[in-house]
Amino acid sequence: MPRQLGVREKLLGLLRAGDPKGEVTTTWHAKEAVRGIYDHYDEPLAREWIDRLIDDMADKDNPVEVRSLSRTLRRWKEQILAGHRKHVSNGPTEALNNLIKRVKRAAFGFTSFRNYRVRALLYAGKSRWSLLATIRPHISKRRRSGDPEDQLRAATAIT
Repeated sequence: MPRQLGVREKLLGLLRAGDPKGEVTTTWHAKEAVRGIYDHYDEPLAREWIDRLIDDMADKDNPVEVRSLSRTLRRWKEQILAGHRKHVSNGPTEALNNLIKRVKRAAFGFTSFRNYRVRALLYAGKSRWSLLATIRPHISKRRRSGDPEDQLRAATAIT
């Protein structure tokens, strides 16, 4: 029985078959090398890695995209190294931003920011239910009834 190829092996096989000049393959390997920067947690080692990448990618025999990546790394080198120096990331912020955008796409019919805010809080999980009391119900004139429970239900309904 033939052995199963891994995803990486399949990708490399497709690159060999469909990239006669090897430019896409070279660019893909350059991208993977840049990702390797984040495998190093030690700032001096990461600095050495980036310096070597910048020099190797600047070679005139590389495709224009790889040479452009070299220039980008040179411009952003200190900012990249700052992550290695302080060991912080904006990943959690980006994850929350992505979550909010997904809620926004799903909530295209909302007419009230309050409803959108409640949906975002519910979707994010780990909700702080104590904050729910800070949301003031807005009761439209057409939905008013004498029963406070009906008013609250109407005000907090997500439309």
